[in-house]
Amino acid sequence: MTTEKVDVLVIGAGPSGTVAASIINKAGYSVKIVEKLKFPRFVIGESLLPRCMDALTEAGFIDAISEKGFQQKSGAKFVKQGKICDFTFAEQYTPGWQWTWQVTRADFDHTLAQTVEKMGVPVEYETTVTGIVFNGSDSVTTVEDIHGNKKQIEARFIVDGSGYGRVIPKLFNLEKESVLQPRKALFAHTNDVRRSMADEPNRITAVVHDKGVWIWIIPFSTGITSVGFVGDHTFHDKFSGTQEEMFRAMLASEPYTAERFKDVELIFEPRKLEAWSATTDKFYGEGFVLTGNVTEFLDPIFSSGVTLATVSAQTAAKLVIRKLQGENIDWEKEYMEPTMQGVNVFRSYVMAWYEGTLDTIFFSKNPDPVVKAQICSVLAGYVWDQSNPYVELHATELKRLARKIELTEKLGSLS
Repeated sequence: MTTEKVDVLVIGAGPSGTVAASIINKAGYSVKIVEKLKFPRFVIGESLLPRCMDALTEAGFIDAISEKGFQQKSGAKFVKQGKICDFTFAEQYTPGWQWTWQVTRADFDHTLAQTVEKMGVPVEYETTVTGIVFNGSDSVTTVEDIHGNKKQIEARFIVDGSGYGRVIPKLFNLEKESVLQPRKALFAHTNDVRRSMADEPNRITAVVHDKGVWIWIIPFSTGITSVGFVGDHTFHDKFSGTQEEMFRAMLASEPYTAERFKDVELIFEPRKLEAWSATTDKFYGEGFVLTGNVTEFLDPIFSSGVTLATVSAQTAAKLVIRKLQGENIDWEKEYMEPTMQGVNVFRSYVMAWYEGTLDTIFFSKNPDPVVKAQICSVLAGYVWDQSNPYVELHATELKRLARKIELTEKLGSLS
């Protein structure tokens, strides 16, 4: 069995892995990426948030992404029974990027991987990690390609950005159940010929179909629109037939989508994804750090996946560089705590969405513009801004605000 040596081995060529690899490579260290799948490959998470633009910029990816002509995104719209709540990132509370992109992830992820290869980082596709042995922070990783050829890669450090593959958590029994309720999505790409250009395509639309059930509508610059229905099994069990028949029945059951997507051409057979929420006991160990979805993936609502992936990779990469330079790193304080800060804020909003708390806030009759701007910052991904009360007090402030709105509107109806 052949053996290679690198400073850092990165597992996974998605946004998390490529951001980490680029930043570490720029610091002058040798980096190799191993990726289980062949790119381009399909994955959900098609609507980005402005906060991830900082990480993509530091990684040196912005120009390459811009050249692809992806749809620019400047906000998020929420719809319920004819009522609309529209957020524009230019009006957010936290200073920062005011736009981002909506992307076909196969093309987006492939662009990042090709760009990091041009920077001098080799990417080995269709290569599976079969084992890792640590000796302090040094490691020997055994990999196998699709032809059955095995080799070993010696590294001074490992960044695991394997996403849903969750390589190190599975190998070392670090996985644990998420506190979020299991949910299921049925989705497809559509040839969206009836798209309205008045308020689209420069934003994602989330339609409240029923309590705990919602629809994503993500327009791309090509005229194709991604549409997905998310809910628990009780909702999905109401529909029968093939996945296409169920998907079309779901479209017909929602007034907001019934006419627009009637007899719409599907680019591919509708696909399902379920039980996606997962987490781990800790995001680091001697010789490795976990980044992106491999740490914790929450839910498609609020599009937090790529932001948490790229920002965690950006943070981890800088710490790995300092580690390789001989510093002692307090991984708990400098990585675990800030990463969990972002995860916990988004989790509070995910739970508030499914509980209906955000319905009360989003569709209130007289929204406070200051509060709306502060919540807009969270929806833009600025979940580390402790000056924002809806970040700092995320666990309690949403429910307090909803109760205040309910009381105010009740008193108003009595007067």
